Amino acid sequence: MSLTLINPAAAEPVTLADAKEHLRVTDVAEDAFIAGVLAAAVRSIEARGGLALMTQGWRLTLDAAPDETLILPVTPVQTIDAVTVSGADVDPSAYEKAIGSPGRLRAAAPWPAPARAIGDVAIDFTAGYATEGDVPGPLKHAVLMLTAHFYENRESAGEARVYTVPRSVDALIAPFREFRL
Repeated sequence: MSLTLINPAAAEPVTLADAKEHLRVTDVAEDAFIAGVLAAAVRSIEARGGLALMTQGWRLTLDAAPDETLILPVTPVQTIDAVTVSGADVDPSAYEKAIGSPGRLRAAAPWPAPARAIGDVAIDFTAGYATEGDVPGPLKHAVLMLTAHFYENRESAGEARVYTVPRSVDALIAPFREFRL
């Protein structure tokens, strides 16, 4: 199984101006650096929580068609765009889908053709919040906190210093994570 980002988000859920206000930075000298740590913070929050904060396209590739309900690994799911087995598009009536958090996919009938090779099943889906205003406040705050952490701790971990993500960041994203049992 592999997960590939095929259409990255066009915008970040927190603006550079919001990040600078949170950091209490008023000049433009560090705008490029702040934009970089902001993007890193967003990607980190998304990875830690299995989230897409803004609209983005994903492809989940499987070795075989799922026998049971498949929970998509990135949430919230906006749409399931296409399912292919052995290179052939699967008619949407052949599977049931649920969008939201979590997104799910299940065969309504036997899959049309068995997968013949590794990676022969592909599920394309769109995940994320549609606009910056739709992103929940706690997730935006987690992004701002992690941006500040990266801004203040510019050096990598060394012998005398080890940096970890603040626990408050994990606490803020915890309600949005999907746990699988």
